[in-house]
Amino acid sequence: MALFIFGCEIAFWVFVLAGLTFRYILRKKQIGAILLFCTPLIDLVLIAVAVIDLRNGAEATFMHSLSAIYIGVSIAWGHRMIKWADERFAYRFAGGPKPAPKPKHGTAHARNERIGWLLHLLAFAIGALVMYGMIVVTGDSSRTENLFATLKVWAIIVGIDALISFSYTFWPKQAKGIVEK
Repeated sequence: MALFIFGCEIAFWVFVLAGLTFRYILRKKQIGAILLFCTPLIDLVLIAVAVIDLRNGAEATFMHSLSAIYIGVSIAWGHRMIKWADERFAYRFAGGPKPAPKPKHGTAHARNERIGWLLHLLAFAIGALVMYGMIVVTGDSSRTENLFATLKVWAIIVGIDALISFSYTFWPKQAKGIVEK
């Protein structure tokens, strides 16, 4: 299962790079769009394989949980990851504008951190739903204990991320050399 998840991550980036290559270097925008559109199909294949594995009697492992986490992260952040790559590819190969840097200080940084946490929360919600679906489809709680264990740890991580992300709202990061009065 671990190799399959790793393969799906590689396939995701292969499709993204192929799509951007067709879009900007080869000037075949339709083919590029089709390749980029195929990236969610990788998620569907991954979850199908994980569910089939569980339905065939496998005991849920962290790798099954990781497939659900991958789905959640891919759905929550996938568009942003592709947009990030697209901006850099357009700048490098097609004369596009230089991508704006991520804000590093003040309220813009705090807002960016809160948005990142909201995306993490969305990824958690999606991943939790997928794991719950795996539990229901398996129908045997003794084989899915690892899914619950992963959810507990991930919930703690989301909570810690909330504390860190929202701390910037109350104590904004300041640029070096600037002292607030």
